[in-house]
Amino acid sequence: MVGLRKRNTELAAAAIATSTWLAIGTVVFHRLEDWTWIQSLYFSTATLTTIGYGDLHPTTDLSRLICVFYIIFGVITVLSAFTIIGTSRLEERARQIDNIRQKRNTSK
Repeated sequence: MVGLRKRNTELAAAAIATSTWLAIGTVVFHRLEDWTWIQSLYFSTATLTTIGYGDLHPTTDLSRLICVFYIIFGVITVLSAFTIIGTSRLEERARQIDNIRQKRNTSK
């Protein structure tokens, strides 16, 4: 039960950190670049997931400077969140496999 609570807390923290970072980027680029909210969210998402289509890009030196720090810290945040989510999923799957093996061993 404690392990499940810890995992849920980690998953919630990962989701909150990613959502917060996306929200910050959306607001900052909406203000600095005069993009719509959707364009700003799209740019933030494409940037943090390292897709970077290139159709939107910072046009001022201030935006570029902020974008450098946004990318560095944001990619670290998102990759950490993905790692937590992936690890949690793998651990859950391993538990399921162990349960199946235990049932097979006890039924023999």
